[in-house]
Amino acid sequence: MNTHTADVVVIGGGVMGTSIARHLARAGVRDVVLVERDELASGSTSKAAGGVRAQFSDELNIRLGARSLEAFGRFEEETGQDIGLHRVGYLFLLSTPEEVTSFEESVRLQNSLGVPSRMTDPAEARRLSPLITTDGLLAAAFSPEDGHCTPESVVYGYAADARRHGARILRHTEVTGIELHGDDITGVVTSRGRIATDTVICAAGAWSRAVGAMVGVDLPVEPLRRQIAVTEPVEGLPPDLPMTIDFTSSLYFHGEGPGLLLGMSDPDETPGFDTATHDRWIPRLAEATTHRAPALLDLRRTGGWAGLYELTPDHNALIGEATSVSRFLYATGFSGHGFLQGPAVGEVVRDLYLGRVPFVDISPLSAGRFAADAPRPEANRV
Repeated sequence: MNTHTADVVVIGGGVMGTSIARHLARAGVRDVVLVERDELASGSTSKAAGGVRAQFSDELNIRLGARSLEAFGRFEEETGQDIGLHRVGYLFLLSTPEEVTSFEESVRLQNSLGVPSRMTDPAEARRLSPLITTDGLLAAAFSPEDGHCTPESVVYGYAADARRHGARILRHTEVTGIELHGDDITGVVTSRGRIATDTVICAAGAWSRAVGAMVGVDLPVEPLRRQIAVTEPVEGLPPDLPMTIDFTSSLYFHGEGPGLLLGMSDPDETPGFDTATHDRWIPRLAEATTHRAPALLDLRRTGGWAGLYELTPDHNALIGEATSVSRFLYATGFSGHGFLQGPAVGEVVRDLYLGRVPFVDISPLSAGRFAADAPRPEANRV
């Protein structure tokens, strides 16, 4: 591969990179090149649980989630790609007075922004999600328009649409450096040659910190392994079973074909890029399941995988453009809710690139907020 030129190089072929490339290409940006060192969706996207929601505590996340839900609803019509969207709702199970108070506040904020979430009592929670027990439950929060879909399908749909609009996608191409002349980007060096460009967009997920370092920009993103298990078919599984989350333990599950997909956080996990699966988390999973959904204990595990969360110090995303170098944009550090915000973030980054005002002010998510000591914590995280 000889030297190529590009108006903009997007690094990362997951949901963020493909969404950004597609939004740029559709907006008429002529020479968009997306670079992915492996296969598309091979990083965190394909390992995501696939949940899509607008139930957050932070106004920015609510708006990014709601905007993305609308886009997921139109996805097949716009791209021709079936993403297996199941709008079965998200059900957060709450067991402490503090959780209830916090979610009541979040629901009020969500409702003011047009999200139809509501508080429910334990009896209704069990009607919605019959596999749970209500022991110790005080309340639940439910939003019927949330749900889940297939992450890889979203990536393939965006990639195909980006190509149709003229973008180029280079797989098995690793970025090894970014060239600077003074404070200006002049090119991207890859394992298959150089791409002359003056603009780079980092959408490298858990691997973003190393990309930022190439231009002296600190992107405080840390990888953390999270595991998911898949079960054998469940007899009589309701087709409209919501994504159910026991907020106290972080246990969650939703229908996956005829069986269930389930997972939870593991406080013993240490940061790193290891994505090998292990069984150390299973006793804790069993304990949470015994307490909240004992019916799941009898199910055989038929599969599972491990992927990486890309954590920031306040569990909120980094979206913006660097001020120290021209032009380096980034969308990373989503801390577990990146897949579901991919459509809206693609739109926002397109607007930042084109100098338009995005539909939502994302300046509070600038990577500079930590140096300025202005973190923006998200409470409704799993």
